[in-house]
Amino acid sequence: MDPKAVRDLLESVRRGETAIDDAMARLRSLPFEDLGFATIDHHRALRQGFPEVVLGAGKTIDQVVAIVREIDRHGQNALTTRVDAAMGAALTREFPEMRYDAVSRTALLAKQPIVRRGRGPIAVVTAGTSDLPVAEEAAVCAEAMGNEVLRIYDVGVAGVHRLIARKSTLDRATVLIAVAGMEGAIASVIGGLVSRPVIAVPTSVGYGASFGGLAALLGMLNSCASGVTVVNIDNGFGAAYAASLMNRVEA
Repeated sequence: MDPKAVRDLLESVRRGETAIDDAMARLRSLPFEDLGFATIDHHRALRQGFPEVVLGAGKTIDQVVAIVREIDRHGQNALTTRVDAAMGAALTREFPEMRYDAVSRTALLAKQPIVRRGRGPIAVVTAGTSDLPVAEEAAVCAEAMGNEVLRIYDVGVAGVHRLIARKSTLDRATVLIAVAGMEGAIASVIGGLVSRPVIAVPTSVGYGASFGGLAALLGMLNSCASGVTVVNIDNGFGAAYAASLMNRVEA
């Protein structure tokens, strides 16, 4: 239940359209709901402005379907990340309105309109095409949270003129998400070009000495560009959430 839904319910009680007992019944499961294998935090939209997001990895298909069903039953949009093809197929069978995206590995059931809440666009920038799955996770999640997203892909330092040519687009963004594997240098380059926060996302893309993204992570953590902060390896969702909080216009 989001702030608008609570306000509407209270107004309905005040006008005498909803009985107090009926309102209490609707609010009873507001803090959380125990499904045995999961405890769904229905209060999160009130606290943080966006409902609980479901991590598909490590859960069974039946578990994810049950969690999404309860989130939907409470009138909230349901976003699931790290959804493989089998889980995506099961979710779209169960929820025909759900939109599954194989590249970002996300599934979004958005029965409520997604309201634009950003002060400006969020730019998602990748060093290479191999970074697209993590970048698209960030982009899709940021859009689901009410942001306009600018996508600037495959503009890494091996051909940095490609990035420089997009300077005007970079300058439009209020927050930027830089996604890169290998040595992760693009985050520093972007940080030196713009006067906006940069969230760096190291990816596990690279050859042996990249150590599954550790080299990019350390490179981004040691950036000499001011204003660059770093999330965990392959954590496009975390970058999107942080960028959304930075970008949000409060109601």
